[in-house]
Amino acid sequence: EVYEAPQGEVETRLAQIWAEILGVERVGRNDNFFSLGGHSLLAVRLITRMQQMLEVEVTVRDLFAHPVLSDLAGVMASAVSFVLPSITSVERTSRLPLSFSQQRLWFLSQMEGVSEAYHIPYGFRVQGTLNRAAFVRALERIVARHEVLRSTFAFVDGEPVQKITPVEENHFYLVEHDLRGKLDAEAELVRLTELEAEASFDLAQGPLIRGRLIRVTEDEHVLLITMHHIVFDGWSMGIFIDELSTLYSAFRRGEGDPLPALAVQYADYAAWQRQWVTGELLQRQAEYWKRELAGAPVLLEVPADHARPAEQDFAGGFAQLVLDEHLTAGLKELSRRHGGTLFMTLLSAWGALLARLSGQQDVVIGIPTANRNRTEIEGLIGFFVNTLAIRLDLSGSPRVSQLLEQAKTKVLSAQQHQSMPFEQVVELIQPVRSLAHTPLFQVMFAWQQAEGGELELPGLELHPLQGAQHRVSKFDLTLSLQETDGRIAGGVEYAASLFERTTIERYLGYFRMLLEEMVTDETRTIDTLPILTAAERDLVLYRWNDTTTDYPSEKCVHALFEQQAERTPDSVAVVFEN
Repeated sequence: EVYEAPQGEVETRLAQIWAEILGVERVGRNDNFFSLGGHSLLAVRLITRMQQMLEVEVTVRDLFAHPVLSDLAGVMASAVSFVLPSITSVERTSRLPLSFSQQRLWFLSQMEGVSEAYHIPYGFRVQGTLNRAAFVRALERIVARHEVLRSTFAFVDGEPVQKITPVEENHFYLVEHDLRGKLDAEAELVRLTELEAEASFDLAQGPLIRGRLIRVTEDEHVLLITMHHIVFDGWSMGIFIDELSTLYSAFRRGEGDPLPALAVQYADYAAWQRQWVTGELLQRQAEYWKRELAGAPVLLEVPADHARPAEQDFAGGFAQLVLDEHLTAGLKELSRRHGGTLFMTLLSAWGALLARLSGQQDVVIGIPTANRNRTEIEGLIGFFVNTLAIRLDLSGSPRVSQLLEQAKTKVLSAQQHQSMPFEQVVELIQPVRSLAHTPLFQVMFAWQQAEGGELELPGLELHPLQGAQHRVSKFDLTLSLQETDGRIAGGVEYAASLFERTTIERYLGYFRMLLEEMVTDETRTIDTLPILTAAERDLVLYRWNDTTTDYPSEKCVHALFEQQAERTPDSVAVVFEN
């Protein structure tokens, strides 16, 4: 397609924002956001940037409806002006509020055994000569930069408040071990890894990020870092890795800290959120969620292997799923034809599978959203992630194409109303509360879009540590997928108190089959797509029904009865009452 330069101020500014977010040299007025490599997460970042730089109210839905630059510029010309106050630094009083998500997590963490489900473990092997001083200094600097990593949570006058420890009193909590020359070094490494992932955090005392540096041989170390979710999320991991790489490189060369100072901190965001998540904007969002979730089912009952415990148990297991290049390409093409993303297509299939397994046609699935919809907070470590409830209606035998449309509409509407914290949505809907399961939904779908690079430390080879995953499950089922090297890969984290691994592997087999069938024929109705393998069909239809038995079929029943009475005259034939 011939490049045509943007025209006018709006198109020109829009093209600059697109180029920056998509990482491309230039953007023409006929370019399509998704053809240039845009996806759901980048779409949300783009809208954030457009709202703040151009001060108009545009939504992710506008972008999906008008993905070509000149068309979107036309929509913006008639958009309502929209200005939310900036996040600014607040006075560091002794009592700083928690953000809504932190507050929910703080309350959950007061219950026995729940806090451990919110540990975020990270580990890797380091090969080569590690400059220990530069490394420790880099970790110290990250904690100094981000106040949230120096925060603790106390209970004062009936409510939780956050306190920030001054930099000079705070250090990165690092325990060091030397396993050189030990006979059982590998076994000890496994023990330390498990110990590290499971050791509890004290939210009132801190620290809420800690590490272990284990020296295995002269030129091999293992680093384990664990954070509590109340100060950290998936996006934060990208920031942490990028900053650790940059700082270690600089300190190893004997230079100072090259990172720009942070203009605002997490506590400023929490105060800002408390201040503006009220009023008219929130009222509009509240109305949407009330309408959307009215009368939603209390529980999604996917056939399990064990009865649900009276109190939710967070022990979990994991089963892996990898979709080959051919199926992945087919799913991308299906998404493109419907003007949606891979995420929306996979969500539709997951909803269809859950409906088939449960026999329920009203299915609510939780999806995490980065919730970084302000440029001021893009570079902050902290717990920003919000959860959106997506409700799919599978009644009336929808076709594959209709379900894809519905999922797209639901996701875009939810993203448009994502400023309302999940905690507030739960308060608003007032679902039946139970200690046995989570409110509103019990199944999640997380589409991981890699943000932030791989850890790169000069002079060292790094390998992510397998098995650093401490297996917990916050929900009955969480499907996590991402695209790497042309394949969709990931798996399902499941509640071990409900499911056996073999059952989950079977369900993943159904999921793969369903995706293949959706790609093959989008005009079919969801409930007619086969999900059983040939072997399972044979088992259900033929082997379990193979009940033929030889008996003298030429005789009448009374004659067979007489023969039996002659054979066993003293046995009881019939009992009535007592």
